[in-house]
Amino acid sequence: MTSDTIIRLLDLSGIAVFALSGALMAVRLRQTLVTASFFALVTGVGGGSVRDLLIGAPVFWVQDGAIAAVCIAIALIVWVTPERWWPGQLLEWADAVGLAAYAVFGTAKALAWGVPPFPALMMGVITGCVGGTIRDILAGVPSIIMRPEVYVTAAALASGLFLLLQWLGTGTPVAAVAGAVAGFVLRGAAIHWSLALPAYRGPKS
Repeated sequence: MTSDTIIRLLDLSGIAVFALSGALMAVRLRQTLVTASFFALVTGVGGGSVRDLLIGAPVFWVQDGAIAAVCIAIALIVWVTPERWWPGQLLEWADAVGLAAYAVFGTAKALAWGVPPFPALMMGVITGCVGGTIRDILAGVPSIIMRPEVYVTAAALASGLFLLLQWLGTGTPVAAVAGAVAGFVLRGAAIHWSLALPAYRGPKS
C-alpha cells in the first residue's frame, strides 16, 4: 500500500468517524435530521477546515463535494436506525478513532504544504481536536478539551510519533499507521480507565 493511499485512508476514516460522533450527539439530544446532518458535517470537517485556513490551503471539503455527501449520509443512517444499534460509549470511541487518524493526516498535510515540523505537529492537534470541540459547543455540553481527561495529549502523541518516525526514515506508511495507532491506544486507555492529567490547583495559601 502506497504512502498516498495510507494518508488518504486516514483522512477519510477521520472524517467518517467524526461525522458519526456528531450525528450520534444530535440524535441523543433528540434533534431533527437537518440538525443531525449539520452536526455530522461540522464535526467531520471542522478541524480540517481550520487547518487549511491556517496553512493557506484550499478548504478541502469545498473542493470535494463527496465529503459533505458522506457526512450527510452517515447522519441519515444514524437517524433512521434504532438507538440500540449505537451503544453508550460508541460516540467516545468514534471520536477516539477520528482524533488519532485526523491528527496524523493533519500533520502530513501541513508538511506537504511546507509547514515546519513543530507547527505541523500543532496543525495535527488542531485537525484532530477542533471538530469535536465544535460539536460539544453546538450541543451545549462541556467540551472535552476543558476536562483533565487525556484528549489533546493523544492527538499530540499521534502527530509527534508520526514526525519522529518520519525523521528516523521509517517511511510514511509505517509512520502514519504507528502514529495513529499510538494516539488511539492512549485515548482508548483514557476512555476505559478515566485517565486524566493533573489539574492546576493554584498556590497554597
